[in-house]
Amino acid sequence: MTEPVQESGEPTPFGEDRDPARVVAFSDAVIAIAVTLLVLEIRPPLDTRHLPHGLAALWPSYLAYAVTFMLIGQVWANHHIMFDHIRSADRLVLFLNTVLLMDLSFLPFAASVLADTFRDGHGQRTAVVLYGLSFELIAVLFNLLWWHARHERRLLVPTIHAAAVTAITRRFRLALVWLGAGTLLGALLPGLGVAVIFAFIPYYWLPIAGEIRRSGRRRGRGDQA
Repeated sequence: MTEPVQESGEPTPFGEDRDPARVVAFSDAVIAIAVTLLVLEIRPPLDTRHLPHGLAALWPSYLAYAVTFMLIGQVWANHHIMFDHIRSADRLVLFLNTVLLMDLSFLPFAASVLADTFRDGHGQRTAVVLYGLSFELIAVLFNLLWWHARHERRLLVPTIHAAAVTAITRRFRLALVWLGAGTLLGALLPGLGVAVIFAFIPYYWLPIAGEIRRSGRRRGRGDQA
């Protein structure tokens, strides 16, 4: 079997061009399992004689479930945005993505701890810090992955514009500051820290600058054709 040859005529180094599609497919599967496990952390009331009261008392679990589901959904969406522009996954990308998925799989536990402390009234500071640090680590890994991919544009698709690279970079860096601030505030004022982390949801579901405008132009050109 002959070795693959680059345009320059030199053989392609072993393992350099690894299709990121399998990385995305594996990541999607892990994320799907993680969001499914979230609901298993909501334990039914043991006393069915006072079921309405027991169900109402689980409100911290409902809230932790809903918020964590939406935050993991953001991780999934931004993971796709990032890998849409990565043409090749080297071993460092595989390693960083594996650590990212390992941390993401920990989130159902962190959400359960957070809900339990707010329901019982003890340990909220520690729980908020644990919860915040779990998402902060994800933000760190996103930034490391994107920095490695965009370094000298070695792993990026050639069609991505410099403005798009900058916009994605700014979005990922802001996540570091936002989640870090929520975690630090949670160590002092748990309720405020949780509110800052929760406020992350509506902002980060907004499209990255330029997404809608570019897609609108493409649709316009398609209609004219």
